[in-house]
Amino acid sequence: MTTTSAPTTAITHIAQLVTNDPSLGEGPLGLIQDAAVVIDGDRIAWVGPSSKAPATDNAVDAGGRAGIPGFVDSHSHLVFAGDRTAEFNARMSGRPYSAGGIRTTVAATRAATDEALHANIARYLAEALRQGTTTQETKSGYGLTVDDEARALRIAAEHTDEVTFLGAHIVPPDYADDPAGYVDLVTGPMLDACAPHARWVDVFCEKGAFDGDQARAVLMAGQAKGLVPRVHANQLGHGPGVQLAVELGAASADHCTHLSAADIDALAQSDTVATLLPGAEFSTRAQWPDARPLLDAGATVALSTDCNPGSSFTSSMPFCIALAVRDMGMTPDEAVWAATAGGARALRRTDVGRITPGARADLALLDAPSHVHLAYRPGVPLVSAVWRKGVRV
Repeated sequence: MTTTSAPTTAITHIAQLVTNDPSLGEGPLGLIQDAAVVIDGDRIAWVGPSSKAPATDNAVDAGGRAGIPGFVDSHSHLVFAGDRTAEFNARMSGRPYSAGGIRTTVAATRAATDEALHANIARYLAEALRQGTTTQETKSGYGLTVDDEARALRIAAEHTDEVTFLGAHIVPPDYADDPAGYVDLVTGPMLDACAPHARWVDVFCEKGAFDGDQARAVLMAGQAKGLVPRVHANQLGHGPGVQLAVELGAASADHCTHLSAADIDALAQSDTVATLLPGAEFSTRAQWPDARPLLDAGATVALSTDCNPGSSFTSSMPFCIALAVRDMGMTPDEAVWAATAGGARALRRTDVGRITPGARADLALLDAPSHVHLAYRPGVPLVSAVWRKGVRV
């Protein structure tokens, strides 16, 4: 019996390579100048200077382009139907608008066919992949019935391996007069139906959604079913979300726009990642989250798109990097790290978000000599080539 191995590929003459492995290169980003990467199957086999690259079956000349790890987008809402253009247009035009926000998307999603939902998530994942995103988390949350939430998660799980149960997104109109009853539904029959299809449990802990006690009940019920918590926390105002996330050992507290000194200290002293979502502030003209106090305190910070049809309809991690550098107090190095290694930390992954031997072979080349151009040239489609699991896509 003979065995065959996948051909090896060397990508050489990378002007500047971000490895996110300080043992391989300079500074926290582990920068290597005139670098090479060897791919063997779906893994990184070797990283170092081009002049020392080993012989391989295939060779790709990067031509002086920069190389970065594939982006890790750890927060999105891609299982949905419908459109909220009118809502966005009114908001940006300063006109009152009385449509139902998330409820509008819930109604459209419930009415959509499975085929339509599959097509939608595939479209946005492909859009993100072209822009360098090679790992994507996505949530339910636009079904809000047992059957519709389970359907959303089944569909999501066919497209991505990072799937989050967000039955506690809002209290749906059919439970408007009985929010306690809806929490019972989420923590009982809905969780039973959804847990087999998800890795994570999430809750929108905010005034107008779920309070601290309700959020705790949802997250602890999820933990009892083997799901790991993440929390929509402190987006619209100060609240208990961040403290609850840290207390329950959540992988990530997401949004983190309104933080007290105690919230920042709690995040810095914990393994809970602060995931910042600047697309939401951009699309709602809300206050920007301030990354500087978090970073200075030693908290781990991730950047993500929050791609959703209502408040952040972007799949572009480069756009979020540019916003973070321009308006959130991050340096270009910090923002690129947060969009790659930071996202991996928020998903508790060690195989993605870095270019180091043994990691999954996810990387992108930029039509630029440095990763700094992601912030320096906002809105320009710089990603020229993407490899995911060792395959050029």
